[in-house]
Amino acid sequence: MEYDYDLFVIGAGSGGVRASRIASQFGARVAVAEEYRVGGTCVIRGCVPKKLLVYASHFSEDFETARGYGWDVGESKFDWKTLIARKDTEIDRLNGLYIQTLDGAGVEIINGRATVEGPHSVRVGDKVYTAKTILIAVGGWPTMPDVPGIEHAISSNEALHLEDLPDHVVVVGGGYIAVEFAGIFNGMGAKVTQLYRGEQILRGFDDEIRNHLADEMRKKDIDLRTELNITAIEKTDDGLSLTLTDGTTMKADAVMYATGRKPKVDGLGLETAGVELNKNGAVKVDAYGKTNVDSIYAVGDVTDRVQLTPVAIKEGHAFALTVFGDTPTSPEHDAIPTAVFSQPPIGTVGVSEEQAREKYDEIEVFTSDFRPMKHTLGGSDERAFTKLIVDKATDKVVGAHMIGLDASEIIQGIGIAVKAELTKKQFDQTVAVHPSSAEEFVLMRNSRS
Repeated sequence: MEYDYDLFVIGAGSGGVRASRIASQFGARVAVAEEYRVGGTCVIRGCVPKKLLVYASHFSEDFETARGYGWDVGESKFDWKTLIARKDTEIDRLNGLYIQTLDGAGVEIINGRATVEGPHSVRVGDKVYTAKTILIAVGGWPTMPDVPGIEHAISSNEALHLEDLPDHVVVVGGGYIAVEFAGIFNGMGAKVTQLYRGEQILRGFDDEIRNHLADEMRKKDIDLRTELNITAIEKTDDGLSLTLTDGTTMKADAVMYATGRKPKVDGLGLETAGVELNKNGAVKVDAYGKTNVDSIYAVGDVTDRVQLTPVAIKEGHAFALTVFGDTPTSPEHDAIPTAVFSQPPIGTVGVSEEQAREKYDEIEVFTSDFRPMKHTLGGSDERAFTKLIVDKATDKVVGAHMIGLDASEIIQGIGIAVKAELTKKQFDQTVAVHPSSAEEFVLMRNSRS
């Protein structure tokens, strides 16, 4: 059978764009359908605009630090509208670059919402396209709980487009998106309350890192309250009235939920082609991204494996190598370096101490708690914390964690070492970069079992 395309990709996010470009380089005829803008969650409504806001929010602390170094910064003020306009301009630029990338690779961009109509057919508007292979790369979407008055709340999507900075923001959730936005709003001068139903934020991260961040957030005047949630939201003349699980009420100007994301498969038509989903609604795939239907694959957040942009890119590239490059490639999902752009930031790779105690017979834990050099004159009492977890049987470093200044940058290099399965002895043999916070990773000597 002659198909319109060798590959039809639904979704022009990080994974879909990479898969499209690499497949086209192998000579495939490729089309990608996108209902909104090219770039996906990360570029349009995720990590890129969010990190720009993180940068912006940190200047309030930087101005204070500068005084300790002899700078008279004078009176400062912040304008939310200017920031959002500048952010939007940058997103427009990146969107254009992604379009250029696809055009340059010979990939046809089809604007519109695509739905699957069969193992080899996709509908966009009134037209049906056929393809030998279909790739699902539609990503995920924020979930909102079933709470009375939830229509008055926003998700991280809307938070990036607020017309004005609210005076008092309540952030609901304990994951990385929640703690990042709590830091953003706080740094820009808003009063921030963060509510999380669990006993501590950042579930799944190393416990010492979680506790350290909670302490530092509270020191920055973020009203972090755990084991507490909202039961109802009511719009009033002067904002919002929130009823909490402990029976108390709270006033706020905005409520932002960051309580999870789900694969964006609603209305996609996957059931028409017989594609299986797991209980969370994610597309089930094998090690190579193939679904139970031989002609349909999936990559990225829609598979709900590891919801990170670089992982989606690796999965998209591996898919193209497997299907069009005659090089079966399974993307690895172990020892993935991760950053949380909280304030202070977190960098982590490998297993937590809690996971290591379950996985290995015996471990050694090395830690260092210190005040970064920048803060000695800057006046901040913010402390940093580094941690290495070692499998005692092999001496391999199986986990590395840091919270503090530059942690999100430092962890990339440490991630290489952990991925390469270097030993603690090899860490110790590495010359330290002095003076730096990064050197703590090669200077820690005292351990606990």
